[in-house]
Amino acid sequence: MATAEQQRQQQGTTRTSIAGTAGRWLLIGAMLAVLGVFLLLPLVFVFAQALDRGIIDYVAALGTPDTIAAIRLTLLIAAIAVPLNAAFGLCAAWCITKFEFRGKSILLSLIDLPFSVSPVISGMIYVLLFGLQGWFGPFLAAHGIKIIFAVPGLVLATVFVTLPFVARQLIPLMQQQGRTEEESALILGATGWQIFRRVTLPNVKWALLYGVLLCNARAMGEFGAVSVVSGHIRGLTNTMPLQIEILYNEYNAPAAFGVASLLAMLAVLTLAAKTLLEWRFAGELGAQKRLH
Repeated sequence: MATAEQQRQQQGTTRTSIAGTAGRWLLIGAMLAVLGVFLLLPLVFVFAQALDRGIIDYVAALGTPDTIAAIRLTLLIAAIAVPLNAAFGLCAAWCITKFEFRGKSILLSLIDLPFSVSPVISGMIYVLLFGLQGWFGPFLAAHGIKIIFAVPGLVLATVFVTLPFVARQLIPLMQQQGRTEEESALILGATGWQIFRRVTLPNVKWALLYGVLLCNARAMGEFGAVSVVSGHIRGLTNTMPLQIEILYNEYNAPAAFGVASLLAMLAVLTLAAKTLLEWRFAGELGAQKRLH
């Protein structure tokens, strides 16, 4: 028979287990409530407002020339900015993690700079540099080159804002992996390109893809920086976020929510692609983690 002391210990353990279970479910419930109020509810509201007048009006709102131009421009900017940042992030992560040189900490700080600088300020910097009254404005005007209030300015602003996303996904992973495999390949006679293509890139491909997805989502949804450099020219320099603002300010709420729902769908598709890749290649990702 159990002694009184053992019974008290068992009762204490049971109460602790029950309290732990209750606390766990309480935290999960609180988390789900916060996500529901601040994430899911606004998303549902956007789609409800977009479809409030029916699918025909919804399609008509998305089919206006200005909206189509905004969609095309958004996709074009993302198609240019994302590969540029992917290439830069891969090169920067390679240099920072595989080589020792002076100024490495400065380079890391510069990569993180867009996280701490307001997008509006970054847009103003480009206006001061390339605007008509900016430092390079007279030279650009004399040679017929237009950056501000044109697509090049939108691309520059988007590249600046989304610069850290790929690099910051790759750097921690490549630091964890170290340089052992690359050095072994070098000893065996592999060239720099062969080492990069057959050793480094396969080890970081999933982190690279994840960074590209994040970069793409931010590029399509950027508002502050592109708003400063765009000039809000209908059909020419308005991206989807800017088109939403114009439609809403004109009290055309159904059209504004229609474009907003399309932008939200692109974000959801990005998230779905990320989740699908993680599920599809979960075994390979786990094997990489065990190896490194």
